[in-house]
Amino acid sequence: SVCGTWVLRRRSSPALSTMARTLRRFCSPGRGNGLRAGAPLRPGELLYDCEPFACTVSRKGRDRDTCESCFARKKGLLRCSQCKIARYCDASCQKQAWPEHKRECKCLRSLHPRIPTDSMRLVGRMVFRLLNYSPCSSEELYSLSEHESHIKEMSEDKREGLRQLTAMLQLYLREEMGDVLDLPPGLDLFHLFAKVTCNCFTISDGELQEVGVGLYPSMSLLNHDCDPNCVIVFQGRRLLLRAVRDIQPGEELTVSYIDVLSPAQDRRTQLRSQYCFTCDCRRCETGDKDADMLAGDERAGRVVREAVTTVEQLQAQQQWEQALALCKNVIHNHGDVLPDSNIHLVKMLDSATDACVNLARWDGALHYSTRTLWAYGMYYPQFHPARAVQLVRVGKLQLYLEKFREALVTLKQAYDVMKVTHGAAHPLTCDVERMLGECRAELDRA
Repeated sequence: SVCGTWVLRRRSSPALSTMARTLRRFCSPGRGNGLRAGAPLRPGELLYDCEPFACTVSRKGRDRDTCESCFARKKGLLRCSQCKIARYCDASCQKQAWPEHKRECKCLRSLHPRIPTDSMRLVGRMVFRLLNYSPCSSEELYSLSEHESHIKEMSEDKREGLRQLTAMLQLYLREEMGDVLDLPPGLDLFHLFAKVTCNCFTISDGELQEVGVGLYPSMSLLNHDCDPNCVIVFQGRRLLLRAVRDIQPGEELTVSYIDVLSPAQDRRTQLRSQYCFTCDCRRCETGDKDADMLAGDERAGRVVREAVTTVEQLQAQQQWEQALALCKNVIHNHGDVLPDSNIHLVKMLDSATDACVNLARWDGALHYSTRTLWAYGMYYPQFHPARAVQLVRVGKLQLYLEKFREALVTLKQAYDVMKVTHGAAHPLTCDVERMLGECRAELDRA
């Protein structure tokens, strides 16, 4: 296994944290390792809170002006004067990040102006940490050396892709480490890449926008379900695991590895490709809600699905006028034969909202986003971060447009969900509470 006895020999075994004592690692039949409840758990209960073993701001995170230290999004970030890639809120964040950034800085500088892939930069940071190993709290239930690589289950094309990434990583690390072939026995870069592929987490901000990628070893024990009993949200780089249903002692804890706003066949395809297993959850086995997701004219659904891809490309290029024009045209031409429950139409409505927001066309943004709420309520569980964030989005627009009564109702719904999914102390929950106060104050004045 990756790092093998080399890491295990240097790894201490600290007592489990108070949170970890409510979780039990076990062998889940047909699913490998898993986690289950060691005590009764209530919706909204914080089950685990940890820092990553290693993490990095992703390409999308850089595009969204994300600080490499605290992972906050902020305009006017300070750029590292040496590598020109890492950016920080201020000198304090830069100083705090330096122990992590110091060794990779030289590697990044050698590539400039090219930038390594997200996975290459993450694995590079993991290698530097392993070479100067110290116990990591996020390994207390499951160490990096115990992680599965699933290489045997991967297609040959995927294995070849990992070999190419490994060769590129060796060149990337050489600037700092010299001969990478002299790595300690058991530290195998190919297997490390494979483990990252199956076990890394996408780090998102409070509004579920991607800002980075990271490895949280103990949380890799969580198995997938398309209707999970737990959710993961992030606060900066910290991972927070919360229960969203009543969970009995001995019941397995599950999260969703992917966005469930897709029919069963698409979800299974994505899970097989990225995580090397076929989902056998109740929703996938029964095709739950597939008929609603694909309702309406089949040909029109295919046209809208293809158009969503084109719109996403325009958005990536920040061509918002063209993106909005295409959205309007598609919605107008196919809205009469596709209900608002059709997921391809829902994604087009989301894209139209994004375009309107970026063009400061607030009435249009409110119109399109409001039409998505019914589908979000149908396809996501009652307590799900995506549903909460969509309600916040609509509520913010209603508040800005001085529709205070509607905003109060929408934001109250969002707050009730977020108390469970994010927790009352999360910055986004506090923002919603502040907006509720604004609504009440405006209504009192009226």
